[in-house]
Amino acid sequence: MQPSFAELFTPKLITILREGYGLRDLRADALAGLTVAIVALPLSMAIAIASGVGPDRGLYAAIIGGFIVSALGGSRFQIGGPAGAFIVLVLACVVQIGVEGLILATFVSGFLLLAVGYLRLGTYIKFIPYPVTVGFTAGIAVIIFASQIKELLGLSLEGREPGDLLPKLLVLFDALPTFNIWALLVAALAIAIILGARRLAPAVPGMLVAVVACSLITAFANLPIETVGSRFGAMPSSLPMPALPAITWEKLATALPHAIGFTLLGAIESLLSAVVADGMTGRRHRSNCELVAQGFANIGSSLFGGICVTGTIARTATNVRAGARGPISGMLHSVFLLGFLLLAAPLAAYIPLAALAGVLAVVSWNMAEKHEFALLLRSGPGDALVLLATFLLTIFRDLTEGIVVGFALGALLFIHRMSQTTAVQLIPEDRADTGRERYQGTDPDVVVYRISGAFFFGAASAVGAALENIGATHRALVVDVSAVPMLDATAANTLHGVARKAARRGVRVFVTGASAAILDKLRVHDVHEPLVTFRTTINAAMAEARSSNSGR
Repeated sequence: MQPSFAELFTPKLITILREGYGLRDLRADALAGLTVAIVALPLSMAIAIASGVGPDRGLYAAIIGGFIVSALGGSRFQIGGPAGAFIVLVLACVVQIGVEGLILATFVSGFLLLAVGYLRLGTYIKFIPYPVTVGFTAGIAVIIFASQIKELLGLSLEGREPGDLLPKLLVLFDALPTFNIWALLVAALAIAIILGARRLAPAVPGMLVAVVACSLITAFANLPIETVGSRFGAMPSSLPMPALPAITWEKLATALPHAIGFTLLGAIESLLSAVVADGMTGRRHRSNCELVAQGFANIGSSLFGGICVTGTIARTATNVRAGARGPISGMLHSVFLLGFLLLAAPLAAYIPLAALAGVLAVVSWNMAEKHEFALLLRSGPGDALVLLATFLLTIFRDLTEGIVVGFALGALLFIHRMSQTTAVQLIPEDRADTGRERYQGTDPDVVVYRISGAFFFGAASAVGAALENIGATHRALVVDVSAVPMLDATAANTLHGVARKAARRGVRVFVTGASAAILDKLRVHDVHEPLVTFRTTINAAMAEARSSNSGR
């Protein structure tokens, strides 16, 4: 029975409260929320800066979008906010249509995600092949790291940094004479603290410690490097008033392609994150409900001037490991971030950009999935082709193009593999069939074929060629489909063509072992009496064929 609308779209928060939620659960969620907020604070600012906007817009996305994702989502543990995977798309959007265009694209993306969720298309996101997800994730990691080279080395550029990888690297190479040793040392210190904390004290929030330590050193030593304050000015100490983005048909037309990219990546990233949480906890998320929450979160974020929101794998995993009991931990994480914005925003001005670049360098290294990449390269030429096509197109062309081409190649590879599993077997007249039904007796006028495996367009031509190989002396053809789990329109049309050619030769065609679903599909495509005769078993078809032949 199909689940009801309420079962599909009831937020996990409602489920948790119905089950019973006590003070002990609240304390656990508060501690987990604080832990995640400590991780999210530097990340949200760093991702926003790398995306070509001010750090405040990253915090708005984490506060507003993160709260909505947890309150309305279909996962107990999902943490929403700005994600490193979006840096490439958001930066390209800002370069092409500006920050106002970015806010409008985020707003439109929210409605597209609502449509995807309410149309129940989230179920199909899981069909994206694994080599595609590894390829585009690794490609994004390379692009993120390349986008931080300028800050890691403290380079000074004339004009805007190019978005495409090769022109970017050429510009950065030309700017090497402006290299700032202090920026590199600060970035290296930030990376060392993060990696050291992870190895020696995993419970310590290494990213926050790294940013605070580098900020103190930069301020007291008066190091000659750029900070958040020197580039962006003072951080606002409150949320802005919500406002609709400026909407015209012309602006919508320019924002729509970017909104589609945000929607595609947001859906993939959020559901991957939810799957990771499921694997860590043994729970099951509601994919379409999660996409609806992501839609409302992006709408809410855009109303407050924030950037794109999605489920974030690293922060979600941190939330689970911190002992979260339910979505309230994610809501409290947003409340803690709001507290920082209200009480300590001026301190953000002292954060060196090189330290945030170090944070993102670690993020990109973790995103790369190096072990999985190497395994897929060794797993076979098909998977390696899908992986490399997605990876290279993501780096040198476009993220969306990489996903689409990778998915298409993966689908073709799947079709090829499935077609190889479909077989059509001529059952000899003098040998009993030991695999399934045994049929008795022989008759030189009757030929029996069994099709096994999925009978679909990828295998239809090979099956059709085999079935048409009927000798001049045969008076009946028995096609057994009891080992066929599914049959599509192309296959039904193939059987229709075989039956018509057989009828012109005076050969009677029997179809045996067809399930109810296969019978319905065949009848829709005019494969029915008297063109073919349906029987439940090969023996029944053989007996009828012999009796009709003896009457001639």
